[in-house]
Amino acid sequence: MKVSTSSILLAAMALPMIHAAKPKNYVFFLPDGYGPASETFARDYANYVDDATVKLAVDDLAIGLVRTKASDTLVTDSAAAATAYACGIKTYNGAIGVDDNYLPCGTVLEAAKLNGYLTGLVVTSRITHASPAGFATHVYDRDMEAEIADQLVGYSHPLGRVVDVMMGGGKCFFLPQSDEDSCREDDVDLWSIAEKTYDWTMTSSREAFDNLRNGESGDLPFAFIPTSSHMAYEADRDPQREPSLTEMAITALNLLDRKAKEQDTGFFLFLEASRIDHAGHGHDPIAHLFDILEYNRAMLAVKQWIDDHDDTALLSAADHECGGLTLGVPDYAWYPSVLTRAEHTSEYYAAIYKDIVHFNSTEAQRESLIVDRVFGDYGIYNVTPKEIAGLVIASSAAIYLGDLLSARAGINWSTLGHTAVDITLFGYGLNTAKMVGNHENIEVGHFMTTELGLKLKDVTEQMKSNESFVTSIQPNVEAKKLLKRFQLEHEHDVMQAHHTRKH
Repeated sequence: MKVSTSSILLAAMALPMIHAAKPKNYVFFLPDGYGPASETFARDYANYVDDATVKLAVDDLAIGLVRTKASDTLVTDSAAAATAYACGIKTYNGAIGVDDNYLPCGTVLEAAKLNGYLTGLVVTSRITHASPAGFATHVYDRDMEAEIADQLVGYSHPLGRVVDVMMGGGKCFFLPQSDEDSCREDDVDLWSIAEKTYDWTMTSSREAFDNLRNGESGDLPFAFIPTSSHMAYEADRDPQREPSLTEMAITALNLLDRKAKEQDTGFFLFLEASRIDHAGHGHDPIAHLFDILEYNRAMLAVKQWIDDHDDTALLSAADHECGGLTLGVPDYAWYPSVLTRAEHTSEYYAAIYKDIVHFNSTEAQRESLIVDRVFGDYGIYNVTPKEIAGLVIASSAAIYLGDLLSARAGINWSTLGHTAVDITLFGYGLNTAKMVGNHENIEVGHFMTTELGLKLKDVTEQMKSNESFVTSIQPNVEAKKLLKRFQLEHEHDVMQAHHTRKH
């Protein structure tokens, strides 16, 4: 019997449409300032300590590279990078959730919230810092952290409260200026407003965090903000006071997942290993190392969590590299063994140095204490008189100590800032293999929103229609001048540097 082509087509059309599975939940994990050399650095140390050749947890998750330039410079800052990931647009350095014209852009987190998802921000920096702020707030300058805090709790956000879980530092921006621990310049008691007006459970104690029982208990919205400023570096963290990034990540995952299932919805969670970047700025190999190792522990824990929740996908990428880390200076010299000597960060030992300087004793006694308690405990052996004298006149004792230890280990830092190198993209779970390759950072944002079926344009238009909010976040004439001056001075410095190199 002959079957016509039209019959075949009609039969095919009668079959049910088969759609590719999409994730119900999405996790974006940002290791701030984590470049390719940082990964080698931590892996070499881990192999030295274990006397083995092993991979880091993230090594099996690498799927591509990410290009990081901002709209106004090839070297991005965290604000422009976070906005690129969250809004899928390029913008200027310092911009939080706004475009080059200082207009708000809808973020993947906000779009998720408006579509019924639950949302979370979990970081080790201040919760008001550039990276988390870029996913849930809108200001023209990243330093406007009081305004960022206002928006985070829903106090001045045009969409109301868009965050369900917050974990990180920065309590000082939630307290009125009358409080001795406040960083605000007004009398707004945001902590109380969050509790009374927006139903937040605001907590700062380790006991309150532990009462969540890894996310098996607790209601939303929930905020855990244990420190006035940033949370401690992993190497300095007191586990009796602060949980690890891994503990916070798993607790947030379980809390969001439990509540999402109750509501028959999904969630979007932003995680950040924030202080890898701060250690790069500070040239501190110990702080850099142990925060990287903690990021890997957290990534492994999230991966294992996804193994039990196959409706969840994970992407992870830094915003930029920080410090210009190089291994093997001078030629072929790289000694991870040197890093096994220190138990804390250069910031920790710089504080001890400051105390010793003000200690009521003889100069000889103070110098002996400095050699023993500062240089020695940090792992800087065979210290010379010239190195001791250098500490006295150093503009930053922490950076000075970090540079000395780095030199002994064969580590070099080429800058105190960021660099333009591509960073590694990691992925795990549904459809993340589609991101194999080299991408602009905005493509990562577009991919996540597409996977979740979200439309950022609709959120952007809704915020732009709120004229009072748009007006409130616009910089005044003087602020615009400062922003433009910064950009012009930056361009001038770049051109001068280029001219010098060229000739």
